Amino acid sequence: MNIHNLQQQFYQKLSAANDTKTLEELRNEYLGRKRGVLTALLKELSSVAPEERKNAGRQINELKQLVETELERKTELLSHAVPPEVVDWSLPGAETKLGGIHPITLVRQKIENIFRSMGYAIEEGPEIETDFYNFTALNFPPDHPARDTQDTLFVNRQDDSGKNLLLRTHTSPVQIRTMLKYPPPVRVLCPGRVYRKDEIDATHSPIFHQVEALVVDENITFADLKGTLLYFLQELFSAEVQLSFRPTFFPFTEPSADVSVSCVFCKSKGCSVCKYSGWIEILGSGMVHPNVLENVGYDSEKYTGFAFGLGLDRIAILMYGIPDIRLFFQNDIRFLSQFRIVMP
Repeated sequence: MNIHNLQQQFYQKLSAANDTKTLEELRNEYLGRKRGVLTALLKELSSVAPEERKNAGRQINELKQLVETELERKTELLSHAVPPEVVDWSLPGAETKLGGIHPITLVRQKIENIFRSMGYAIEEGPEIETDFYNFTALNFPPDHPARDTQDTLFVNRQDDSGKNLLLRTHTSPVQIRTMLKYPPPVRVLCPGRVYRKDEIDATHSPIFHQVEALVVDENITFADLKGTLLYFLQELFSAEVQLSFRPTFFPFTEPSADVSVSCVFCKSKGCSVCKYSGWIEILGSGMVHPNVLENVGYDSEKYTGFAFGLGLDRIAILMYGIPDIRLFFQNDIRFLSQFRIVMP
């Protein structure tokens, strides 16, 4: 008796068995009560020398258990097998549909990567805000028109001061929350979704996306702001872009400036995108107003800072030549699939 050879022979026959009838014949050949190979071996154990009988019995029973297990496994396998005649190998394979990255997400990731390379942290905050974080702490006077219901979307719930909550109109509240949470120095980027009471058309939407940056430390000057913006916008668009600063007013910065970049489409020669001016207005910026620093407990005599913000939707429109802002919110797979292979 050679148990090893019996096992090898069984596996060869099991591999060739492709239907239940053959499996049943194989079961009878090895386990049948009258003519089964293993049944016969068990009956012959009485003739084996006593010192070898125990080991021989153990080997035969182990092989018997293996044969039973393998026959059950193969029977189960064949019961789920698809008949060869129903498989049409000439049919095309199932298409694997790949997702795409939304163009606004692409722009946001690219901007975040630029600022991460400069050591900025990313901070986010709630979209439903209180009057304090959205207006008061940012030095908006009580009668500022931005607080009016014609510009701001209010929520029918009140904060602890009795004022209605609102959908944040900019991501600046995240700057306030960050400064209240951390002492200087602060260097953060605040991306997020914001809301304003705008009519929907090709260039306006009541929902859009912003990203703002804030730096507060000792001896921060307007020169730091200009250098940061020049590096950022050259990384974002082209190493050839130039900047133009134009004085303006924001309640939360002093001095304040609107910033334009030289047109990357016509090289400042004049085109429809830059309205033949050679410049594209891109963001608002300025030095953090001392009142804002005092409102969060920072010493405005010791610390200074700069901040700036821009619309992600507008950047995506410029970078990808998208003609209508409404395309960002329609979830049209034909539109989104165009950005499948674009990487930030």
